[in-house]
Amino acid sequence: MTDLPFPIQPMLAKAVSAVPEPDSDPGGLVYEPKWDGFRAIVRIEDGTCEIGSRGSKMLTRYFPELVEALLENLPGRCVVDGEIVVRRGEPGAERLDWDALSQRIHPAESRVRLLAGQTPSSFVAFDLLALGEDDLTAVPFGERRGALESIATSFSAPVHLSQVTRDVDLARRWLVEFEGAGLDGVVAKPLAAAYEPNKRRMLKVKHHRSADTVVLGYRVHKSGQGVGSLLLGLYGDDGELRNVGGISAFSDKRRLELVEELDTDVMRNDDGEAVLGETERSRFASARDVSYIRLHPRRVVEVRYDQMEGDRFRHTVQFERWRPDREARSCTFEQLDLPAAYDLSRVLA
Repeated sequence: MTDLPFPIQPMLAKAVSAVPEPDSDPGGLVYEPKWDGFRAIVRIEDGTCEIGSRGSKMLTRYFPELVEALLENLPGRCVVDGEIVVRRGEPGAERLDWDALSQRIHPAESRVRLLAGQTPSSFVAFDLLALGEDDLTAVPFGERRGALESIATSFSAPVHLSQVTRDVDLARRWLVEFEGAGLDGVVAKPLAAAYEPNKRRMLKVKHHRSADTVVLGYRVHKSGQGVGSLLLGLYGDDGELRNVGGISAFSDKRRLELVEELDTDVMRNDDGEAVLGETERSRFASARDVSYIRLHPRRVVEVRYDQMEGDRFRHTVQFERWRPDREARSCTFEQLDLPAAYDLSRVLA
């Protein structure tokens, strides 16, 4: 029996500034909505269902209601790429609910079961990597999509098939209109492309730049109460975690809440005291206290940013959301949306 491609790193997308023309790829492009949820690779085999995340973290135990639905809707032996989402709102006014989805990652089994009933999840399928004895990862996406559509004829909620279009004007409408439903943008997929794990072969257009970063530690607020700023890091090619900037715009209430939330991540010495670190001292504020409370590098936060300067965010970034589905080690510089190089002399000419 052929081994199914699992666990497998999902194929990724490179950020572009606008929805590309369909003929910008030699084999043509197809467009689909960019869902705002947990990327999930689902394997069905021998009557069991396993769900892996983008960082290879297993999500199966957190979505028991989805496991049942996937076993009912998917073929007996397959691997499907898609997105786990949570929907909220009345019919006709539904949107994706990221906060409710992120709360589904909880260590207590009783809480997992409770949330499965209160905020049930859905799965949106958009690629088929294996079916029966066939590994489809080397097959062009156009054929994989056709195979996915053939098995999707029997899908019923909460399992769905993501829609696609070859109409670039419609895709551009999606970019504007679907945001109101909580979606994240538009993805353009090369029809002739094989499935390339962990490679940025697809193209994505988002409504802003974002990055998933590791929380290195925090500085105490100047008032002496609560978190003044979170220090952020990314892993470099050498495997080292580097400080890339921070988040500091928190309300007084939120600063105090963060101290409690981060307490379990604080590094402590043998006496139980918090371990301190220091960042580089700025030559523009040499007297500033650069000490911070170190945290174990395991908590991931998504931030919004505008530009990079070297290997750091140029400005203070904005907190977007916690990412409990991401492994800290998966937060690298490769994910950053960097502008293409441009000759300064052409700007000054």
